Amino acid sequence: MSMLAEAKKQLEAAYKFAEIDDESWQRLQYPQKTLNVAIPMRHDDGTLKMYQAYRCQYDTTLGPAKGGIRYHPSVDADHCEALALWMTFKCACLKLPYGGAKGGICVDATKLSHRELERLSKAYIASMIDFIGPDVDIPAPDLYTDERIMGWMYSEYKRIKGGHPKDIVTGKPVALGGIEGRNSATGYGGYYVLENILNNSVSKVNVPSNPEDLRIAIQGFGKVGYWLAEKCFRSGLKVVAITNEFGGAYNEHGLNVTACRKSLDDSGGKEWSDGDKITNEDLWSLDIDVLAPAAVENVLTKDNADKIKAKIILELANGPTTNEADAILNDRGILVIPDILANAGGVVVSCFEWLQNRTAISRTLAEVDHDLREMMVYATEKVMALHLKHDISTRTAAYVLALKRINAANACLGNKGYFQR
Repeated sequence: MSMLAEAKKQLEAAYKFAEIDDESWQRLQYPQKTLNVAIPMRHDDGTLKMYQAYRCQYDTTLGPAKGGIRYHPSVDADHCEALALWMTFKCACLKLPYGGAKGGICVDATKLSHRELERLSKAYIASMIDFIGPDVDIPAPDLYTDERIMGWMYSEYKRIKGGHPKDIVTGKPVALGGIEGRNSATGYGGYYVLENILNNSVSKVNVPSNPEDLRIAIQGFGKVGYWLAEKCFRSGLKVVAITNEFGGAYNEHGLNVTACRKSLDDSGGKEWSDGDKITNEDLWSLDIDVLAPAAVENVLTKDNADKIKAKIILELANGPTTNEADAILNDRGILVIPDILANAGGVVVSCFEWLQNRTAISRTLAEVDHDLREMMVYATEKVMALHLKHDISTRTAAYVLALKRINAANACLGNKGYFQR
């Protein structure tokens, strides 16, 4: 089954609770637009290679499309369409003025030089120049892309279109119109969702009532997992285990997150300064309270879902849990905080940056953090209310909330019942 088909299955459980018009449901079964291009790029050694690149705008009912650009060998049209679907519902769940998009290039970015990376990034924007725009589709960073790449993309769009269209892309360097707090936004947003659930639903998930006794494990220590770990560490919560692609570390008394980051940076991601060595497989069966998959999709599967001892899964990656694993976790009473809620902090602060670029009115770091927390708490309370009202999973509740908002916008334009009157 394709990744998009798997993603759409998550909608089906929400349909009967959302009470939406059939026309809205039919519209959401297909992506509105997907562009597939081949990008020629000459490497530093003179070799010319062709790279497949994509951009999908899944649905724009609530506003211009919004979504990241990733560089990864797994990127294809189906991959981007599934991610764009999730972005559509993420933006609707958080009540943002956006539809959903996603794009990427099928490439191993770690094997490119800086000059090759710049050429490929600018070529991507040139190939998409009539497909994106500040009022049409606003890209952002994602897997193996960062603020420097967003700066190159802004620069290329500006070169072609003219003017100073800073609102064409978010996640830029602050000096080019970016916003403070964007790098940490996804991790911090996930923390605020977890904090709200622990404060209001702790008795329902059987975790320690004292936050200092909570045991947290994080899979992935990049630009999402690190910031969740850093926020937990600074807030006095114990991060007992962290892993990356090379393995990880475990300390039942809590890892020194800052020291771990430094040792990994110094060793190319392979040496941990604290704790006992563990593998990614070891992580699933640790005796912990919260597990946060914060790297890539499909890491929680039917093969490891039975091993998990955590009471809460905080999905900071996109689609980290397969549908089969999701059913097993729900049957076991494990609270899964879905990705379209848990990892929405990045697009929330991207919205702040987009607004800043359009109005020339900036937010301070303190204001960004305050507003991010307010929006994440608001969405979490709405999702949990639907979860309790209908006795449904939190994933289904998040999709119900998003479906209702998309349907309300479609209904304003008229439906079969309106035009038959």
